[in-house]
Amino acid sequence: MLTKRIIPCLDVKNGRTVKGINFKNLRDAGDPVELAKIYAEQGADELVFLDITATINQRKTMCNWVSEVAQALDIPFTVGGGISSVQDVEVLLKLGADKMAINSAAVKNPQLISEMSLAFGSQCVVVAADAKQIDNEWFIYLNGGTLKTKWRLFDWVKEAEQRGAGEILFTSMDHDGTKNGFALEALNKLNNLINIPIIASGGAGTMSHFKDAFQIGHADAALAASVFHFGEISIPELKQYLKNQKIAIRL
Repeated sequence: MLTKRIIPCLDVKNGRTVKGINFKNLRDAGDPVELAKIYAEQGADELVFLDITATINQRKTMCNWVSEVAQALDIPFTVGGGISSVQDVEVLLKLGADKMAINSAAVKNPQLISEMSLAFGSQCVVVAADAKQIDNEWFIYLNGGTLKTKWRLFDWVKEAEQRGAGEILFTSMDHDGTKNGFALEALNKLNNLINIPIIASGGAGTMSHFKDAFQIGHADAALAASVFHFGEISIPELKQYLKNQKIAIRL
């Protein structure tokens, strides 16, 4: 049985880690490199760094902190934000990143998923799906959650899988930062729909929420930000709790 993964997420803006609610009202959470070191020492399985204003500001992911993070870490990490070509991926991989998260660029040009998968392998390609529920339908949003698309979540993830995505990072915008739990029904449906790993994101507030993401939502990994950044949940305690709940986890 594959072990479930705990993944702290660091949203980076102007070189600082920030966190908000429903993608808004951002507050400072610290230096991304220093936080990365702490999480690695605490036993995080992976890290995700999202340059959250790169697409909106039409610039590339900041390369300086990616290189610093790579030098500081011995666990895999994913980088996202402003990635729009195979050349962008090549630069970030050379700087030490392990995976690339693509969202807006993939929706605008789905062929990019295929190109990245062919060039670097599907294990490198994480398709980030930011979605919001409207009249019982989940729709994909772009540009940091500011632009609604015509893509329905479940159609889009199937398309992404067929084009070579290695993982889906599903963030429920309705749950993001609320600490009321993950979107379990949607996670469960995604699990039944596709055959690639699903990372649950949006809504973690208690250790039981992580348990539910794995046992009810059948997620392969659970991602969270503020509960880790502000010391509300410690990774070692969370992992021990999950192990006690008979969930396969790496201590």
